[in-house]
Amino acid sequence: MTARDTVWVLGDQLHRGIGALASATPDTHRVLVVESLGKLASARWHVQRAHLIVTAMRRFVAELRADGFEVDHRVAPSMGAGLAEHRATHAPARVVATEPNSFDARRLMARLGVETVRSDQFLCHADDYAPWSAGRKAPKMEDFYRWQRARLGYLMDGDEPVGGKWNFDADNREPAPDDAPTRWPAPPRDALDDLDAEVLAHVAPHCWGAPPDGTWATSRAGARARLRHFTDHLLADFGTYEDAMTRHSWHLAHSMLSPYLNLGLLHPREVCDAVEAEYRAGRAPLNAAEGFIRQVIGWREWVWNAYWRDMPGARTVNALAARRPLPPLYRGERTDMACVRAVLTDVHDHGWTHHIPRLMVLGNLALVAGVDPWALTEWMWRAFVDGAEWVMVPNVMGMSQYADGGRVGTKPYAAGGAYIDRMGDWCDDCRYDRTRRTGEDACPFTTLYWDFFLRHADRFARNPRVARQVHSARALADGQAVRVRAREVLAGLDDGTV
Repeated sequence: MTARDTVWVLGDQLHRGIGALASATPDTHRVLVVESLGKLASARWHVQRAHLIVTAMRRFVAELRADGFEVDHRVAPSMGAGLAEHRATHAPARVVATEPNSFDARRLMARLGVETVRSDQFLCHADDYAPWSAGRKAPKMEDFYRWQRARLGYLMDGDEPVGGKWNFDADNREPAPDDAPTRWPAPPRDALDDLDAEVLAHVAPHCWGAPPDGTWATSRAGARARLRHFTDHLLADFGTYEDAMTRHSWHLAHSMLSPYLNLGLLHPREVCDAVEAEYRAGRAPLNAAEGFIRQVIGWREWVWNAYWRDMPGARTVNALAARRPLPPLYRGERTDMACVRAVLTDVHDHGWTHHIPRLMVLGNLALVAGVDPWALTEWMWRAFVDGAEWVMVPNVMGMSQYADGGRVGTKPYAAGGAYIDRMGDWCDDCRYDRTRRTGEDACPFTTLYWDFFLRHADRFARNPRVARQVHSARALADGQAVRVRAREVLAGLDDGTV
């Protein structure tokens, strides 16, 4: 009997129609799926993240078997060990895989002699990005996004953008409305079954956080249902309140589709197609449809290509020489900062919060405190259900922490209490005063914001996006008092008294 080829499917490639699996048939290919015990034990993951990935893998195995595939599903000490066991048992003619979504996995495939085929899990492959970026001294996301819109055809009227503008971001910065507590329906939930319980028992010893409650879909059918929920109930409000933060809703009008996109349960094309269809049918305003599609074909694909452009060095950059250990509050220790406490509670309870609390609360605090950027990146990678190295390295090391010196984002995303008060609603119940930068009741964000620009004044004085802030910091009459209070705040972050 002629040996069959094996398609090795990784845990973030759970889609029948992508890469190597797209052309495979039950008659010609066997499928290999490996769960790595070493990966699971390598860190303390949020339990909802570990549960989501492992359960989705096992459901995908069942779906492939129902389609007639012979699937060799192995739980092994490592990925390499799982492949070795598979080869010893089945002696495949070839082992082929879709290009992995991480740098280390691609190196592993090469070392193990696994053939790879081009991935179409994203809408802009590195082979497409390279010619576009060639010769550009500093490629900008906005330029990339416009190129993507034109080449993919989303929200276009011939050669021009629908509505006469490429970007409606100025319309998408409203704080949460007064009816936020009841405005948006709760996310759908699926009843947990025996497989969920089995996986939870398997992963729980390595994890932290609130256990899964059915919020995160673990199958393609469930992910598609979440997409329909978004387009039917939330999309119309997505744009306007995209940047809002509120104690009254942990999800607001966000799609919460990133975990499914990152695991392959949804494809970016089907998501963007669904959103554009809502706009074309008159059921979603242009600022919402454009804002969402920009997040997917613009920012998400920009980050994906920035990862491959800058790896492996992107993991070790530290342009601001930030060395402070991650404060214990990120690991669940107490804090009196109401905004930080609320956001970290959401992370504990759901393994998720949307991009503005991630950037402007959790990331902002680490930036102005001078926290080691890789320590924050690793924490976020482990804490969020949509975590992946390709997501976290450019987003956290680059945009959030400015560790790459401005390759991903052209300014440091530092902000004081005024921004958090404008876009959120925590400050009124906080023991700190967001208007004060000195004194025991001064908002730690406000103090550290001014201290940040005093510390890094020489670096940012000529940056056109923040030069004004540097000038204002240098002009402070109480600049020395700010520096003294900043040292007290940093000590309090270290010992859990802030």
